[in-house]
Amino acid sequence: MAHPTMFLGLLIVTYFSVSQAENAFSQYWEDHITLSHPPHWMAAKASPLSLHQMSLFMKLIEENELASHLSSFCKLANVACSTNALVKNTIMDKTLPPIALFSGEKNKYDDLPNETPLSIASQGGLPYFRQSMVKQSGFMPIPDLRDPVSYKSFLPRPLASKIPFSFARIEELKKLFGVVDESNMDDYIKRSLEICEMSPTQDEQRTCVTSAEDLIDFVVDKLGHHVNIWSTENVEGSYENVTIGDVKLIHGNLSEPPALCHSIPFLFQLYYCHVLPKVKVYAVDIHGRKKVNHAIMACHYDTSTWNPNHLAFKLIGFGPGLIEVCHWINENGVVWTKVL
Repeated sequence: MAHPTMFLGLLIVTYFSVSQAENAFSQYWEDHITLSHPPHWMAAKASPLSLHQMSLFMKLIEENELASHLSSFCKLANVACSTNALVKNTIMDKTLPPIALFSGEKNKYDDLPNETPLSIASQGGLPYFRQSMVKQSGFMPIPDLRDPVSYKSFLPRPLASKIPFSFARIEELKKLFGVVDESNMDDYIKRSLEICEMSPTQDEQRTCVTSAEDLIDFVVDKLGHHVNIWSTENVEGSYENVTIGDVKLIHGNLSEPPALCHSIPFLFQLYYCHVLPKVKVYAVDIHGRKKVNHAIMACHYDTSTWNPNHLAFKLIGFGPGLIEVCHWINENGVVWTKVL
């Protein structure tokens, strides 16, 4: 059993391990991606655990003793645990409504859950729309762009491999992280694992990544080393009827699909990444009440394989293959495009 004084030492070196983690991530990036450096916000999501800390926590998991040191693990690894109180305190913006239970990426490409009223799915803005609806000087109701657990970090790849990451082992996973039944985090875990375990649609390539290294490996495997990276700047405009500013096409080659990586709510940083055919990407300035948000919009021009009951068709009308469907890239979401 690990001695308590060991964890005091771990706390002391936390500050230094954060910078070391970012440096390690930046080095992995430079070894695989030709862009000079990762965005600062992405580098900050690298696991803050040092190699020594990681080894210790891996041993605790193997010996089924992590529960006795869960508080230290969650703090040092910067992940969400326990009753979800930390998550609620972190994400609540008093100027915005609470994050909708069914917001986020879970309905992006799937059926609308039977229990989800359409009014809830579309509250506060349009999660789906047509490209022609986004015109300079026009108005657009923006949905919630926030990531429900935006502060969390990746786990180191060796440690992530020890986590029971599957729906079949969900009770084991919840017990490991002290997640309470019926809590928000309980719901996030269930729905995110459902997304990660769904079969891909026709011509879709998908995966869920739990480490920064896995994220880079997926992008390099699908697009190569020469890529550009695009993300929405902030969450300004959420729940507002904004004025549209400049609209710029930044990727219009339908024969070279981008990789879309959505941050989905989980205990630690988790990305659902996929590559779909015939996608265009736009940079759009949305003028909120406080300031301008430089947002990224993805438009799918081949919806022929989408389910007829998809939320997009319920909101916009028409059906699969008849129209393009666009959506915003939420907070912490990333679009990767090949440099041509």
